[in-house]
Amino acid sequence: MKTLLLFESTPTPVPQMTAWMLADLSEARGRQGLFTRQSPQKLKSLREHALIESSVSSNRIEGVSVAPSRIGTLVFGKPLLRDREEEEVRGYRDALEWVHEKAKSIPFSEATILRFHALSRGESGDAGVYKKSENDIIEKYPDGRQRVRFQPVRAAQTASAMKEFVSAWERGMEAAAVHPLLLAAASNLDFLCIHPFRDGNGRTSRLLFLLQAYRLGFDVGRYISLERLIEQNKTRYYETLELSSRGWHDGKHDPWPYISFMLYILKSAYKEFEARVGDVVEAKGAKAEVVELAVRRQTDKFKLADIERLCPGISCEWIRTLLGQMKESGEVTCLGKGPAARWRYCGGKGSTSK
Repeated sequence: MKTLLLFESTPTPVPQMTAWMLADLSEARGRQGLFTRQSPQKLKSLREHALIESSVSSNRIEGVSVAPSRIGTLVFGKPLLRDREEEEVRGYRDALEWVHEKAKSIPFSEATILRFHALSRGESGDAGVYKKSENDIIEKYPDGRQRVRFQPVRAAQTASAMKEFVSAWERGMEAAAVHPLLLAAASNLDFLCIHPFRDGNGRTSRLLFLLQAYRLGFDVGRYISLERLIEQNKTRYYETLELSSRGWHDGKHDPWPYISFMLYILKSAYKEFEARVGDVVEAKGAKAEVVELAVRRQTDKFKLADIERLCPGISCEWIRTLLGQMKESGEVTCLGKGPAARWRYCGGKGSTSK
């Protein structure tokens, strides 16, 4: 909670690159609805792939893997589980389905965190129970040397630290003084620094971030595996975590490397999602539907460039032509002439799609 408390107690200047990513993510969230209206079959395929990739990658980051031939059965079937590794992959899959289906009603609470951990650890051993002994993060080198990379919150203080962690999140969201995505990434850092469980902290942290993203309206994790992107950038993940955890106990740490990394992962997911679904808008009538939806979402005067930005892959000339059609039907009005012309949505007249 040290990062959340840091944001709570002092003004929070946001690094320029991080601010740019926040702006890009806000635009991506605005376009999200345009893409999720396309090709139900393709979206279904993306959801299934993301479920597999997330279940496998999040466990593999922690050294837990299963035979490739068993993955499909573990994720989509009801097999007899052979070992602890299979229990944990299957449990993570169950946690993902819970988030995908119920995110809006799942609270950010200790009970949720304990449930995530219990599921991702296969409901066995000390699953869903805070650590009872110390769990320093040790880095081991090929030559046999090792070092303490980070010393998390002590076991005796874990329960109280987790209560303060959840309270700090709630206060931050209520105060609304910091962008909620920054709070989500900051809380992810704090959770990993508390390291409340003997094992399975990384997997629980990724489920928490997915839940927070959903609750903030960033639904891309349903279609693109955030866990797979983290695994692909695993070296940077651990580097930024180490950089941002230095001085954490004293509240003198720099949280921005890790926060920026998590925003980068989310931004990369949106970029991949739009690339994968983008070709669908080439279908007959689909481009018109995408542009019309973008126009109908406008609550104030807008420029052609605003719609162009919301409809990647659709040419400026095509958008101009469709706006002309919508003008003829009385659905929009044009204020001015030339590139500086402003438009206003007047209300629904029905789709002009053929």
